[in-house]
Amino acid sequence: MESMLNKLKSTVTKVTADVTSAVMGNPVTREFDVGRHIASGGNGLAWKIFNGTKKSTKQEVAVFVFDKKLIDKYQKFEKDQIIDSLKRGVQQLTRLRHPRLLTVQHPLEESRDCLAFCTEPVFASLANVLGNWENLPSSISPDIKDYKLYDVETKYGLLQVSEGLSFLHSSVKMVHGNVTPENIILNKSGAWKIMGFDFCVSSSNPSEQEPKFPCKEWDPNLPSLCLPNPEYLAPEYILSVSCETASDMYSLGAVMYAVFNKGRPIFEVNKQDIYKSFSRQLDQLSRLGSSSLTSIPEEVREHVKLLLNVTPTVRPDADQMTKIPFFDDVGAVTLQYFDTLFQRDNLQKSQFFKGLPKVLPKLPKRVIVQRILPCLTSEFVNPDMVPFVLPNVLLIAEECTKEEYIKLILPELGPVFKQQEPIQASNMILLIFLQKMDLLLTKTPPDEIKNSVLPMVYRALEAPSIQIQELCLNIIPTFANLIDYPSMKNALIPRIKNACLQTSSLAVRVNSLVCLGKILEYLDKWFVLDDILPFLQQIPSKEPAVLMGILGIYKCTFTHKKLGITKEQLAGKVLPHLIPLSIENNLNLNQFSSFIAVIKEMLSRLESEHRTKLEQLHIMQEQQRSLDIGNQMSTSEETKVTPSGTQIDKVFNNIGADLLSGGESENREDGLQGKQKRGSLTLEEKQKLAKEQEQAQKLKSQQPLKPQVHTPIAPVKQTKDLTDTLMENMSSLTSLSVSTPKISASSTFTSVPSTGLSMMFSTPIDNTKRNLTNGLNANMGFQTSGFNMPVNPNQNFFSGTSTAGVTTMTLGAPPTMSNFSPLSIPPASVKQTQQRPPDMSALNNLFGPQKPKVSMNQLSQQKPNQWLNQFVPPQGSPGMGSAAMGTQVNVMGQAAFGMQGNPFFNPQSFAQPPPTTMTSSSSASNDLKDLFG
Repeated sequence: MESMLNKLKSTVTKVTADVTSAVMGNPVTREFDVGRHIASGGNGLAWKIFNGTKKSTKQEVAVFVFDKKLIDKYQKFEKDQIIDSLKRGVQQLTRLRHPRLLTVQHPLEESRDCLAFCTEPVFASLANVLGNWENLPSSISPDIKDYKLYDVETKYGLLQVSEGLSFLHSSVKMVHGNVTPENIILNKSGAWKIMGFDFCVSSSNPSEQEPKFPCKEWDPNLPSLCLPNPEYLAPEYILSVSCETASDMYSLGAVMYAVFNKGRPIFEVNKQDIYKSFSRQLDQLSRLGSSSLTSIPEEVREHVKLLLNVTPTVRPDADQMTKIPFFDDVGAVTLQYFDTLFQRDNLQKSQFFKGLPKVLPKLPKRVIVQRILPCLTSEFVNPDMVPFVLPNVLLIAEECTKEEYIKLILPELGPVFKQQEPIQASNMILLIFLQKMDLLLTKTPPDEIKNSVLPMVYRALEAPSIQIQELCLNIIPTFANLIDYPSMKNALIPRIKNACLQTSSLAVRVNSLVCLGKILEYLDKWFVLDDILPFLQQIPSKEPAVLMGILGIYKCTFTHKKLGITKEQLAGKVLPHLIPLSIENNLNLNQFSSFIAVIKEMLSRLESEHRTKLEQLHIMQEQQRSLDIGNQMSTSEETKVTPSGTQIDKVFNNIGADLLSGGESENREDGLQGKQKRGSLTLEEKQKLAKEQEQAQKLKSQQPLKPQVHTPIAPVKQTKDLTDTLMENMSSLTSLSVSTPKISASSTFTSVPSTGLSMMFSTPIDNTKRNLTNGLNANMGFQTSGFNMPVNPNQNFFSGTSTAGVTTMTLGAPPTMSNFSPLSIPPASVKQTQQRPPDMSALNNLFGPQKPKVSMNQLSQQKPNQWLNQFVPPQGSPGMGSAAMGTQVNVMGQAAFGMQGNPFFNPQSFAQPPPTTMTSSSSASNDLKDLFG
């Protein structure tokens, strides 16, 4: 079995190759290129049909080829009869011209191996469509194999055949003589065309009203290709050797029966005993009932029965058949109108095209694409008809696949996209295209969109018609997602903005804003911020609709997740623009409320974002400060300065340490700073710092000294005014030092070695008290600097704990200063007698209650360092360094007390004006060093 199939395949391949070679030798090939074998047709399906193109015009054609090898089995005279019959049929077809007859493009050409001629493009013969695949290639095309005739195709096809026969019978006075499915050809558009005039008979008396047609007797000895198909032949051909136009109508009835019965004829004829078969057929026809025609549609069943009647005069003629109700189908009438369209004027055409959209949905897609679409696109050459034809073409395009659209429709739309004349038709075309823009952008390739479709949209935006501009602006958002971003950014958006700014129509301006608002989601965030939002401030009109459009764009940008407005834009541009617009007099209450709601929402977000930012910055600063402190090379606690510390605390703390510890602590501090600057500490230095930290912790954990109980000389006066208290205390101290030659404990500290130095506070009292003499030599004639500073009654200026009570200290000479005269110094031989120290509770209250009260006797009995520890924390304790303390105490001792016999004392330095403000302990120390040398 497999070998037989291979043999058959090789045979078919060989025959195809032979046919192709035979065609190549035919004169037809000089002008036409022959392509693929697609179908077969003609009497006995002897003609092979190839597709082809004309070389000069590239026009598509069908090439009919008869291979003479098919008749090699016949004798020469039989071959000649067959060739003559075939030639006669083609020559007769070539002379006849009618829309229902197959159109010949090139007459018959004969070569040694074949006959060939060219016609209009062909799909297949009706016999091929009905399942007769004789003389077809082994691989039958799926288009033919799966072809199914729709009802409208069948109706209109039979109507076309009837019209063709009517033309032959009435106009040409000719009987076809062989109306069969093989001789009915379906062209590429689906129209049914008649061919096969091999056995046609012309009237012998064409001038008379009743023509007579001679008929040849049936000769069974002739080859089958020299005889008509008996299955579709009228009985009178065989039985009475007569023919007339009614004989073709019988054949039409038999064809109709075969069409509705999948290609089976009504009777099968035994060609060996043709007369007996026809006699039996005659009896069956005389008893033919409706039961035998059940497969035929009821509305045409009676007409088919009449066509198959034994008596020729009973059969309807061709003209009568074209008028039966069966052919009044809407689809058939529509197709018939298209075939006669060239005969109509523009008014009739326009009326027909207006009603066509209601008919198209009722027709099969293949019928529309094959039959209607070519007729519609052919009308594009008529500019006045384009607005009426275009909606139907686009309606068909919706049902087509993208490939069909690109192949069949888009090439025809190219000139229509660019049509601008006449103006009225051009405007109508723009409106139609805009309404179907989503279809165009979906199925049109990107290159063609950029070259043809979008330029038309731009032209619509710039059109003088307000209606077109409004429609364009309303439609753009529906297909914005199909436009590529560069085209939208560089071409579409600028034209929308120009339409908004330059138009005089409020509707166009509002629609422009609405269009922009709807397509914001397809734009880039920064393009919106840099291009769209600044454009809103350029809009000149203040109508409520325009203002609400502006508000809508701001709100869309503000609330959209992908876009968003930065707080800088909100604060700098958006809110300054929106707030004035919100109080326009044209706005009603609801519109004003909309503005205020958006403004409040923007302000709320602005506050929230900026507050969050500041909080984050604060946290980062705190973290950075902690890192900086932790990264300092000196990890001792005394270098950590609390935020509440003040510069004056540093100054006064450094005064006491510098006065009592001298330059040793200062040198130590300088050495430590030098090591910190070098950025590395030795192991011994780190161990030393650790010990100092431990010592500081121990000192913190020690209990404070308990003061001795003593009886006050005078009760402490509780005053509310601290200034009066200070003045009274200082007045008593001054009077005491003047009246007694002894140095009282209230003005000098017994723990300090006697160096002939008298120490006195310069207090801001009245002039009488300020000008008291104090025993200094008046010839020295200089004034000491005084302190002008706020006094905190709860602050101990000599303590290591700093409080945020004083922020700056002003150094300057008071307007009037008391002259210092030499005190009377007791002789060295006279031993100073120890007196009971006066009550210092008032001063203790003044300088703060942080430290426990200690009597001056206790202090005088301690060593100098022990006395200092009562006021200054030891080295290594948190709060301040020893060098800083020494510097501050030195400054205070030199500035606040009179000094005599001090080796660092330089009276000439007082000639320079003292510094007025001290902002840091280091700068104050440097200034005081310069001051005292």
